[in-house]
Amino acid sequence: MNRDLFFRHVAQTSPYTMALEIDRAEGIYLYGPDGKRWIDFVSGVCVSNVGHNAPEVVAAIQEQAGKYLHTMVYGETVMSPQVQYARRLAEVLGEGLDHVYFGNSGAEANEGALKVAKRFTGRSKLIGFENSYHGSTHGVLSVSGSQKLKPGYGPFLPDTQQLPYNDFEALSAIDTDTAAVIIEAIQGAGGAVVPDPGYLQAVRQRCDEVGALMILDEIQTGFGRTGHLFAHQGLGFQPDMLTLAKALGGGLPLGAFITRGEIMEVIQSNPSLGHINTYGGGPVSCAAGLALLNKILDENLLDQVPAKEAILCHELRHPAIKLVRGKGLMMAVLFEDADTTNRILDTCIQHGLMTIGFINIANGLRVSPPLTITEDELRESCRLFVRCVEEVASGRSS
Repeated sequence: MNRDLFFRHVAQTSPYTMALEIDRAEGIYLYGPDGKRWIDFVSGVCVSNVGHNAPEVVAAIQEQAGKYLHTMVYGETVMSPQVQYARRLAEVLGEGLDHVYFGNSGAEANEGALKVAKRFTGRSKLIGFENSYHGSTHGVLSVSGSQKLKPGYGPFLPDTQQLPYNDFEALSAIDTDTAAVIIEAIQGAGGAVVPDPGYLQAVRQRCDEVGALMILDEIQTGFGRTGHLFAHQGLGFQPDMLTLAKALGGGLPLGAFITRGEIMEVIQSNPSLGHINTYGGGPVSCAAGLALLNKILDENLLDQVPAKEAILCHELRHPAIKLVRGKGLMMAVLFEDADTTNRILDTCIQHGLMTIGFINIANGLRVSPPLTITEDELRESCRLFVRCVEEVASGRSS
């Protein structure tokens, strides 16, 4: 019944939706109304980093929901969960990333960052990268390299450009007309593409040379995916602006762009209310996100990521697997072609393993389980994945 209503009344984004009805979730597992269980091998696409229904997150939601849900549009009232979360983020991010603007999503965070960068620099040119993805709204789609998402939605913002990724020489296109360069710490929708050694630092240096702002999109890499709380912290530099979402809200809608005070203050005057929204930084979402952050740090989940990455690299082996790439618990498994990939995806779902493909490539599947997955659970999940690959490769899949 719900499945029929889903197709009748809920807007569909593709003809190929899984349409799995989920009744409840706990830990690394999703459960259907009939009790069927799936291992969540993608964390809702890097959202449920501490697993589903984590007691600490649920308790924080329940406590705040008993106090208030909404008071006033953004920035007009002091809400303790929002203030405490902003303070905690500033503590873990360090100098230069201490002013937080909360929104509702990753696309909104990136839109706000680009808008503020243009205002702060007085410039109009925006640079992104081929194979990138920063959201589906009009402004960020203009700078994204997701060409398959663009047909029929143009014309896009003027004065935007996408550079080839990992091409050091192409960075010369970043010039004194450039307001901002927006780049992912790891290309998520592009198939977990890791930047070459020194590449992000070279972008940082080039931005400094010409006075452009570096916007680092850590919407997918944030909150422990790479073994660092934020990926750039393992690379020895700070961006001018950082954008976050996905795990930021502990499973609830929340996004943010974070920068230093002199940049953020441009939204206050000429005109005032230069960037506003209604629900950004909702108190329940902030309470949930703070609980998630504290759980990651209190339980030393970051320290466990390298060993779990090693398990993924060791276990995800099969002649049909052409490449495993990524970092930490943000990986892509690549196959020969799209047809093979889709058949493996369907087989995984049939056998109780939740995975999903990538927007920008057709021959890869995501592997990004919750950070809380145990090593034994991870080995079990990988072996199930490989059995599904073998079933397709041997022609035994339906």
